[in-house]
Amino acid sequence: MKKVDVKKIVKEGYAKIAKGESSCCNPVKTCCGTNVSPRQISKNIGYSEKEMSAVPDGANLGLGCGNPVALASLKEGDVVLDLGSGAGFDAFLAAKRVGDNGKVIGVDMTPEMVKKATANAQKGKYKNVEFRLGEIENLPVANDSIDAVISNCVINLSPDKKKVFAETFRVLKPGGRLMVSDIVTLKELPPAIKKSIAGYLGCLSGALMKDEYIDVIKSAGFDDVKIIDEASFPVDYMANDPTAQAIIGDLKVSHEEVKEAARAVVSIKISAVK
Repeated sequence: MKKVDVKKIVKEGYAKIAKGESSCCNPVKTCCGTNVSPRQISKNIGYSEKEMSAVPDGANLGLGCGNPVALASLKEGDVVLDLGSGAGFDAFLAAKRVGDNGKVIGVDMTPEMVKKATANAQKGKYKNVEFRLGEIENLPVANDSIDAVISNCVINLSPDKKKVFAETFRVLKPGGRLMVSDIVTLKELPPAIKKSIAGYLGCLSGALMKDEYIDVIKSAGFDDVKIIDEASFPVDYMANDPTAQAIIGDLKVSHEEVKEAARAVVSIKISAVK
């Protein structure tokens, strides 16, 4: 699948989510293999009830695979960049941590998401949050201007992860911190799934092998790269998921192959320093 095709597919898919025409990571129901609400998804991956209640309605779309804000060690006055900020959930949580003297910049390539996030910021009266339209491979952010970068289940969707981490390194100040939650694989997925459009929107096709993901971060120049946490991602029952059904129907992939792919997928939380 060509890089330009991947971006077009992802942008169209998440535009539908922003407009309420679809839900996370698949074209029919909810996020990445579940039939539960965004709130329940977020609870399962590490967000507290207090955090979920602290953001404007509509900011939490259940799109994540972890809680990067909980591990980002954000401080009063920090300037934070959220890669793939969506409707603003993590950005708003970060804003409360950095306070009025800090700032949060969210970048998303989907105009509908930026519009939704900006409306949520106005609704929640956030004065220290800004959302910018842009690609995470070409960040609309100045060199050496960011204290901490967070991202939640977004980088796996990029067809050029090396460029993403190179850009992240560029915008961070010396000593700046990187904290991401993302999807990786423990073994290679079947070729049919890796080439699948449904699999890409289902958080599978774009995922790197875990060791390769770490190597890409290191090659961008980051030091002290650590896996803080690793957990099975809740796609164990993908055989009943609309994304999986699309893969099975379109590509004639067996239920057993989909189950095997699900067992190979994990969510990791990674920290690193510039």
